[in-house]
Amino acid sequence: MASLRQALRAAAFHPLPWRPQLRPLSTPKGPTTEKNVPYQRTLKEEKDSVGSGPTRPLPNSADVVVVGGGSLGCQTLYHLAKLGLTNIVLLERDKLTSGTTWHTAGLLWQLRPSDVEVELLAHTRQVVSHDLQEETGLHTGWIQNGGLFIASNRQRLDEYKRLMSLGKAYGIESHVLTPEETKKLYPLMNVDDLYGTLYVPHDGTMDPAGTCTTLTRAATARGAQVIENCPVTGIQVRTDDFGVRRVSAVDTDYGSIQTPCVVNCAGVWASTLGKMAGVKVPLVAMHHAYVVTERIEGIQNMPNVRDHDASVYLRLQGDALSVGGYESNPIFWEEVSDKFAFGLFDLDWDVFTQHIEGAINRVPILEKTGIKSTVCGPESFTADHKPLMGEAPELRGFFLGCGFNSAGMMLGGGCGKELAHWIIHGRPEKDMYGYDIRRFHHSLTDNRLWIRERSHESYAKNYSVVFPHDEPLAGRNMRRDPLHEELLHQGCVFQERHGWERPGWFNPQGPAPILPYDYYGAYEHQPHKDYKYNRLLGDEYTFDFPPHHEIIQKECLSCRDAVAVFDMSYFGKFYLVGPEARKAADWLFSADVHKDPGSTVYTCMLNHRGGAESDLTVSSLARDPEAFPLTPAFEGDGYYLAVGGAAAQYNWSHITTVLQDKKFNCHLIDSSEEMGMISIQGPKSRAVLQEVLETDLSNEAFPFSTHKLVKAAGHLVRAMRLSFVGEMGWELHVPKASCVPVYKAVMKAGAKHGIVNAGYRAIDSLSIEKGYRHWHADLRSDDTPLEAGLAFTCKLKSSIPFLGREVLEKQKASGLFRRLVCFTIDKKVPMFGLEAIWRNEKVVGHIRRADFGFTINKTIAYGYIQNPEGGPVSLEFVKSGDYALERMGVIYPAQAHVKSPFDPDNKRVKGIY
Repeated sequence: MASLRQALRAAAFHPLPWRPQLRPLSTPKGPTTEKNVPYQRTLKEEKDSVGSGPTRPLPNSADVVVVGGGSLGCQTLYHLAKLGLTNIVLLERDKLTSGTTWHTAGLLWQLRPSDVEVELLAHTRQVVSHDLQEETGLHTGWIQNGGLFIASNRQRLDEYKRLMSLGKAYGIESHVLTPEETKKLYPLMNVDDLYGTLYVPHDGTMDPAGTCTTLTRAATARGAQVIENCPVTGIQVRTDDFGVRRVSAVDTDYGSIQTPCVVNCAGVWASTLGKMAGVKVPLVAMHHAYVVTERIEGIQNMPNVRDHDASVYLRLQGDALSVGGYESNPIFWEEVSDKFAFGLFDLDWDVFTQHIEGAINRVPILEKTGIKSTVCGPESFTADHKPLMGEAPELRGFFLGCGFNSAGMMLGGGCGKELAHWIIHGRPEKDMYGYDIRRFHHSLTDNRLWIRERSHESYAKNYSVVFPHDEPLAGRNMRRDPLHEELLHQGCVFQERHGWERPGWFNPQGPAPILPYDYYGAYEHQPHKDYKYNRLLGDEYTFDFPPHHEIIQKECLSCRDAVAVFDMSYFGKFYLVGPEARKAADWLFSADVHKDPGSTVYTCMLNHRGGAESDLTVSSLARDPEAFPLTPAFEGDGYYLAVGGAAAQYNWSHITTVLQDKKFNCHLIDSSEEMGMISIQGPKSRAVLQEVLETDLSNEAFPFSTHKLVKAAGHLVRAMRLSFVGEMGWELHVPKASCVPVYKAVMKAGAKHGIVNAGYRAIDSLSIEKGYRHWHADLRSDDTPLEAGLAFTCKLKSSIPFLGREVLEKQKASGLFRRLVCFTIDKKVPMFGLEAIWRNEKVVGHIRRADFGFTINKTIAYGYIQNPEGGPVSLEFVKSGDYALERMGVIYPAQAHVKSPFDPDNKRVKGIY
């Protein structure tokens, strides 16, 4: 057998740079027939002993049909059965695990830079290491050999220390080790170039065949059915009396199963299954590889290793190692074959070679170790390297559980449980927005260029340090608002949020345009030289205060002291209108939004568990046929909804689902692309806008939380007196064609008042300083408004029913068992979230959101705390504690606040300075 060094030398006959430029974007190579996976047992051996037809007769009907017998399909079936469903079926076109699961490396790392993912991984570990064996008496193949994260520089070790601090909130044991301590733990490792390591002793590995077999054994014991050798050929769809498309049946060559619910767990083949139902599944298929070494003396019982800086992992495989990683030029599988089962591709050494030097450097004995086998199989990857889950917005009853980016084994248990809850109860238990298919705007889910570019970059950067202010270079400039070019020329450094380009901050050194994606020089693309935007991003690759900190400070203080203009055009802008729009608004919104036309209300939308699906503003409209597009024609009642742009598609889908389920006679109109939104904020905003708007802006004539149709520089706009930064100010909602002239008029009028452009980096700082919530940061779908300090948004004093009300009433009566708390620290150190919260020397939670408040000159952080004794978290409990925040292993004394530390009496938004 060839050794790793010999493979490296063979590739050196055709020397390649780190990012190869000489290979095509994809290759037509087909699968090999040789079985190369390192597992002692796979389900491939059973394939030839089974006939060509289904392994059992198809039932006539089922409550749920799961399609795909890999990790996610088996986990979903198991958890559906555990929740009490028995009339459920899993259909597998070949044998269980035959697609991508059978060749997976099966690693499980407990720590990730996301609290939700830590919880998902913990559940997977619980299922495979304990629950399944207890239920079935069978061993899943779980091996707890620990995990070791390698840091070759300070930034990498800082990232690991952040994970360690978060892990303390979940009781996950981890230790930062010196190079010397690392050498004692792993004697075969070269530690000469190490900065340090993070050791997690309870990480481990899973066996795909053992896990999936045990899952289906447990599920069938509860009444579920597993039918192999039964490919799905079609999805039947019906349209109900209200025009809503719904799943009605699953077709196969051996008959149909009537069902209202299909779960797409088809992995690489998920897009094909989606097309059968008219559902877009935005993923791509790529080759993903590892090699298995011959026996290595002394490697037994060593932990698995992730050396992110070398883009390589080392998985313990008995007395050998599996070596793999993520390269910058992965091979796309262009023509996905529906006949591919238990197959592997020939390994392309030109692509894989880049992992070998890193592996040899880390474990030098590999240089002389033979290669026993190669494993190169297909995997599915997505635009943000996160799975695709939840009900498809195009088709009710069609759920996704796919696109797991080679992490389907370790995320499978947690995600299978959440998907089962989603199917049965209409939503998951946890906040799954980051995985929800509805996070993507509908214009992107079938945009092949965007999916391909973003999936490539996410793959290539999978092992990169996750910095707080990083932005993608791929898939940019897909959605630009009317002010984009104007702001670009003024030095705007843009952020990307689900296709939209929104202002991040303004660079005094001039424009930094975003260039077409260069694939980091792979696939014969020439890498951009002197790419200013990329250089600005790179400058902020730090866990310290970024070099542009003072620029953000200037934008913030200009808003506090004078006036700033924010382009918020990427916001979602919807109209809810129709004969039963009031009934729908009463049910949808936690606040009472049925006010006189001209009023604007800040409110939440909740789910049936009382969690906040959104926070938004709702404005009551008067009918005015001459004001289109600012007011559409409607009968009955009308409301204008302004929602955060990053979650606009999610909000649209939530509202649409509720309208369908309740059968309200009204409809939702999306005007997000037709209008811009310009926000002018600060003590001098009234003086500026009084020269632009043809209306009286005094407190008496235009009070806070009201709106009017007015002329701005001759253009009809909707002006709203609102603020997301805690200052007196107005939002101008402007028809697309009028945005530039209105913006120029505002800037001209503001010149003598010191007006400045400001971006979302400033909004983040200003809003946290004022205590305003950010949805999906300190307010999520698993947080109630009462826990988040937003009880004022709930009409509990009225008798009006609304979605989630009963849960809030019970919570109010029993007391809160978790509560969002504001913290400040005197030490000037940056925080970004994930820091552990200590109260009286016990960890009681972790920080969700943090930023620096320039007006109070302190770091501000928000996080939910719990009572370690299990009791309620009252305001007295909050006030009585002695607090500290742990940042990267260092503990800083902190002060808890029950009110915003800035302008707690809300005077400034009312114009009282």
